[in-house]
Amino acid sequence: MPASLSVAVLSAMEAVSAREWDALVDADQPFLRHAFLHALEASGSVCPATGWQPCHLTVWQGAQLVGAMPLYEKHHSYGEYVFDWGWADAFERAGGHYYPKALSAVPFTPVPGSRALIAQDSNPQAVYAALAQGWQAQCQRQALSSWHLLFADTQEVEAWQAQCPELISREGVQFQWRDRDFGDFDGFLTSLTSKRRKMIKRERRLVAEQGLEMVRLSGEQITPAALKHFYRCYAITYQERGRPPYLTQEFFNRVYRDMSESLLLVQAHLDGRAVAAALYFQGTQTLYGRYWGSEVMADCLHFEACYYQGIEYCLEQGLMLFDPGTQGEHKLLRGFAPQRVRSLHYLAHPGLANAVATFCRDEGRQVAAYRDAAFTALPYK
Repeated sequence: MPASLSVAVLSAMEAVSAREWDALVDADQPFLRHAFLHALEASGSVCPATGWQPCHLTVWQGAQLVGAMPLYEKHHSYGEYVFDWGWADAFERAGGHYYPKALSAVPFTPVPGSRALIAQDSNPQAVYAALAQGWQAQCQRQALSSWHLLFADTQEVEAWQAQCPELISREGVQFQWRDRDFGDFDGFLTSLTSKRRKMIKRERRLVAEQGLEMVRLSGEQITPAALKHFYRCYAITYQERGRPPYLTQEFFNRVYRDMSESLLLVQAHLDGRAVAAALYFQGTQTLYGRYWGSEVMADCLHFEACYYQGIEYCLEQGLMLFDPGTQGEHKLLRGFAPQRVRSLHYLAHPGLANAVATFCRDEGRQVAAYRDAAFTALPYK
């Protein structure tokens, strides 16, 4: 690391100003903004009591922030969406201690993008070297078993692999929709095979026939009452699985207060009353579908609120990409194409590292074959 750079570990987002942090953030990545990460901590959603200890890395050139990366000391693997429970179990059964570990990711948010935030006028290789020194020192200082970088974009993966060749790459698949100059929703439907076009029309018709009306609210149109109702629906999704929600009402209140311009709320109304809701985030080119819940059981409502409303909104607003969230082959039949996603992993124990590397190579071949096969199932003509 160049002598002109220094690394500082922050125990909370509030230790750095929003102005300094956000100067490094891509405008298309709302989840890396200071307001989002700080809301997670200030609301109690991310804190030592929930198994997330913030220890964010910052790189300074004198008094100027030139690099940063979210970093957490984790005591479990919940809320990550890159599943390493099997690795942890194997290591623990062999007498090791997998937790605590270090994690660079956006908590509860499996969105691909940059994780290393680097000033445009700085030397990226030098900043990567400083960040690497930072997470390595943190692992040694806190006796952490490993470091994990989740959902990094391709450019960043390649930069990290050049900086730290020992990092293990893991492949994954998500489904995303891209505008192909469709023009409008009818143009999107015209691009599909007859079978899938009829399927989507039928699903949208079923929602209307059940008396449900879809309403979109953006920015300051979202009232406190609408946000409160959304949270009730969001909590139902977790309660149905017997778990408490990851995120608190206070988190959403803070996000609305500090970055309402990035929010889109889709509501389903029945007899004039909201009964379901989906909350999206918006970047400069991308719409991100994130949270959903419903007080009623209604055929195809999830598809309408979480997929078709998002596609329609993108076409109306000129957004090129729609990321509806992780998992779900059902997205494929509705025009969402398989996309490669990657994570990187450092494991301090050589035996565990070798075993995980072998596993990831084998898994990667299967994931690549699945991704190739999925492309053949896309519904476009």
